[in-house]
Amino acid sequence: MPLKIRSTFYNRAVLVADFDFPLPAELIAQEPLADRAAARLLHLVRMTNSFEDRAFRDFAALLRPGDLLVRNNTRVLPARLLGHRSGAAAQPLSPHNPAAKQFLRGRVELLLTRQVAAEPQTWQALVHPGRKIGIGEVITVAKGDAQLQAEVIARGTFGERTVRFAPVADFFQQLEMLGHVPLPPYIDRPDRSEDREHYQTVYATRPGSVAAPTAGLHFTPEILERLRERGVESAEITLHVGLGTFQPVRTDVVEQHRLHTEHYEISAETAGQIERARREGRRVVGVGTTTVRTLEYAASQHKDAHIEPQTGEADIFIYPGFDFRVISALLTNFHLPKSTLLMLVAAFAGRELILRAYAHAVEERYRFFSYGDCMLIE
Repeated sequence: MPLKIRSTFYNRAVLVADFDFPLPAELIAQEPLADRAAARLLHLVRMTNSFEDRAFRDFAALLRPGDLLVRNNTRVLPARLLGHRSGAAAQPLSPHNPAAKQFLRGRVELLLTRQVAAEPQTWQALVHPGRKIGIGEVITVAKGDAQLQAEVIARGTFGERTVRFAPVADFFQQLEMLGHVPLPPYIDRPDRSEDREHYQTVYATRPGSVAAPTAGLHFTPEILERLRERGVESAEITLHVGLGTFQPVRTDVVEQHRLHTEHYEISAETAGQIERARREGRRVVGVGTTTVRTLEYAASQHKDAHIEPQTGEADIFIYPGFDFRVISALLTNFHLPKSTLLMLVAAFAGRELILRAYAHAVEERYRFFSYGDCMLIE
């Protein structure tokens, strides 16, 4: 069941329009920095209702010895598949060939968003063109000796489908050969081979996401070593980012929006680290909104907010009015206007402070979204 949050905003319902802000298109980062750690960092301090310009290289120095830094170790799958419908040509044809139009009409794009079953491989997916793809359609993706065939077995809303793949010897190896990195739609260029690593954190080990936990993209082995030297403890959770990250909020009132579930895992080791830090009065610092959602959802399962080892499906929607019970500080990138992620950081830092900080970031020409700059909120 979705976690319910009671919230009022100036004695009225919280509106999606309350989280809009003007953003020049040229500030949306299209490319990663050559040096991940060269990003700018806006440091927000909630206690003083203030912020200042820093650099991500300052991050370790801004944390306290004894802080527990929790990061998401999910790895992005090459989950975007370009194929053709049953009955369409099996390979691209010359544009001078009249049959080429038939091929173009038969082209289909699949974005795998969530694994439903492993045997046979069954996935929820976004399909384009969605209206034309019905139950029973077979979509073939082929390149060289690699091939995947997916049958549509159920329909959802807004182009969603459930697809079942024909058995192959190694599904994920085929996916690696055939798939493309699912760059966010605001990155207005084709994906390139180097995106396979640039759009991953340096500690990504658990394949399963369709989007990167982007606050983690700034870390390098050198920054991680500085954190260890600073006396900052590290822990990892897994949350596989799913369909919700691609879905806009389609309601006017925030509370009426519903998130898709996302698979998460918290190991016994990580649960123990978190509980020790809390008992000892040390801060739990979340790297990214995915870590926040995972830990706060896990805490919501117990009256005393105790974190236990667990695996499950999280659908927590955090917006102003939420009572944070685990996270003390948050590293996050800059988010889309009117998005659920902007609502989460506004819940943590306060809407007015966040919108002031975003206006400052626009004025100072910070780089926005996945490949952009970041902020530390404490």
